[in-house]
Amino acid sequence: MLAALDILEWFGRFHYWGPFTLLMLCGLGAPLPEEAALIPSGIMVARGNVEYLPVTIVCSFAILLGDSIPFLLGRRYGLSVLRLRWVAKVLHPERFAKFERRFAEHGNWAIFTCRFLPGLRIPGYFLAGTMKMSYARFLLLDGLGVLISVPTSIWAAYWITMKLGEAQAQERVHQFLLGLMVAVLVLAAGWVLYRAWRKRRST
Repeated sequence: MLAALDILEWFGRFHYWGPFTLLMLCGLGAPLPEEAALIPSGIMVARGNVEYLPVTIVCSFAILLGDSIPFLLGRRYGLSVLRLRWVAKVLHPERFAKFERRFAEHGNWAIFTCRFLPGLRIPGYFLAGTMKMSYARFLLLDGLGVLISVPTSIWAAYWITMKLGEAQAQERVHQFLLGLMVAVLVLAAGWVLYRAWRKRRST
């Protein structure tokens, strides 16, 4: 993963466009985690280069826009788009088949949890499009995940930078996000199991 402090030099010249562009590239399939932009954004808040709320909105908008690309490709072209070589590299069959099973079992929850599973995010959103999920529903589910991950990631990077310095931000925020991801997935799994239990009791 690119080091947060290395990316800051570029972000220093393009305070808002830097994170926006990098997060859009993530949506297009670039092999970068979103935290490569979110952590430097939090550090820039600590430096006073940007303000917390505007950079959070910019990052959230960029993520939603980037996530919409595979969804709209799937909705417009369906599985035929997999014939394109560059698309097939991102949506390779193993990831696609894995998410297809998840979507069949869990529906909307599968889309929501994709936000916290980078390897399944793009194929998951593409599959949601091929299954003709409404764009409004997709944005709602994805937006809920963004509402959890983006503000907390940027705030955590800001807080850790202020308390421990920039050198500690990347490692500590990565640990924080890993814990957040586990917590969200556990809660989602618990909700799915609870609904299955209630359905079984009612039959």
